[in-house]
Amino acid sequence: MSKAKLEDIPVNVVNNQGGFEEISLYAKHRKLYPRWINGIFNKWRIFFVVATQLFFYGMPWLSINDRQALLFDLAQHKFYIFWLVFFPQDFIYLTALLLMSAIGLFVWTSVGGRLWCGYACPQTVYTEIFLWIEKWVEGDRPARIKLDNGPLDARKLRLKAAKHTIWLVFSLWTGFTFVGYFTPIRTLWQEATSFGLGPWEAFWVFFYGFATYGNAGWLREQVCKYMCPYARFQSAMFDADTLIISYDTERGEPRGRKKNATTRTTGDCIDCTMCVQVCPTGIDIRNGLQYECIGCAACIDACDEVMVKIGSPKGLIRYTTENALKHDYPESDFWAHIRRPRVLLYGGVLLLVTLATVVSLYLRQPLKLDVNRDRGTLSRETADGLIENSYRLQLQNASENTREFIIRAEGLPNLQVVAKDGGRFKVKAADMVDLGFTLQTDAENAQPGSHPVKIIVIAADDPATRTEAKTSFYGR
Repeated sequence: MSKAKLEDIPVNVVNNQGGFEEISLYAKHRKLYPRWINGIFNKWRIFFVVATQLFFYGMPWLSINDRQALLFDLAQHKFYIFWLVFFPQDFIYLTALLLMSAIGLFVWTSVGGRLWCGYACPQTVYTEIFLWIEKWVEGDRPARIKLDNGPLDARKLRLKAAKHTIWLVFSLWTGFTFVGYFTPIRTLWQEATSFGLGPWEAFWVFFYGFATYGNAGWLREQVCKYMCPYARFQSAMFDADTLIISYDTERGEPRGRKKNATTRTTGDCIDCTMCVQVCPTGIDIRNGLQYECIGCAACIDACDEVMVKIGSPKGLIRYTTENALKHDYPESDFWAHIRRPRVLLYGGVLLLVTLATVVSLYLRQPLKLDVNRDRGTLSRETADGLIENSYRLQLQNASENTREFIIRAEGLPNLQVVAKDGGRFKVKAADMVDLGFTLQTDAENAQPGSHPVKIIVIAADDPATRTEAKTSFYGR
């Protein structure tokens, strides 16, 4: 990592009068005007922006089994993820998903550096989209600088109003889509078009829309530099074999705009600053690896384009590793150096968590049963001389079909289930029922004290689909 700039360090210094003078925590912010650049990595960025946004904006409208394919229905306490239905009791799967995402990011960062930041991070993606809109309305870098530095005339007002209007509309649609993952989006659309949005839905649409507008339209690189924690702890996952964007100092220095035709007096870098002009965070990659670098490779595209124009080989700025840049091994041997302890450790943990989650999902029962005994009374004797205990049963049907079930009980001789419809009941798809029932047996079979019993719920159409729960029966 490069050394921090002096103006970024909070210090107190002694002035000429013997007093203290404070240096600001951050350098004064200056607006960046990233230049548009063509190149292979820019095409990859466009691909990932389009792919991620097609998923984000399109997925809420996809239906499976007559319901939204991806929906986190907080009001009904149900999470629908394609063909799976989860209830709050399945929180362990959310924990596993978060673990896999975090460890996967560790693995990826150890191998490929900040490629996630450069191509798929939401902040990067939305900043890129907002820059596209800005370029489309105001023009490329020189035109935008000229417009901002020019007088406030009718043309400037028109262009600025058009840009911010498009930004706001896009941001509100983004907020609407985000809320559509928690409230069925078709219902949300009907409410929005009839101006009948509930207070919470309206709040989150505008809140997330405002966050998108502020972060991607105004803060931009400041989010990556000052607010994102990943930028601060990424160095803990880097090593000398991590793939990073690097400037080849040996080949590029000394910099100069001209080269003698017969005697080489300068390096390949002509000091055109194109690598700085295209950088979305405004850094100079020639100063070495910096935490502000998001790995987007815009500087590589820009430098390669310049190298072609001056007749020099591409790759003055390129993806490489620290050890390869020091000639410890050829750059073509990068893949051979992936199998190192850090990567193997992260990869092994990721594999274990993923396998455990997959196996658990495969063995997951579609039924979840909970039986609670009525604690108000231990037991009572019926008019027929039978001993009776009362219970409440909760059954969750995590399948996509409405099914009929039968209650059975085991544990004592002649133990009978007394319930409505003979203990038969239906549970809708992805729904839960709560019903009461009693267990009865002869007095001689239920001696005083507690007796362990088992409540069994069986699917009427498939006896192999069953679940059970243990409880107690009290005799008199």
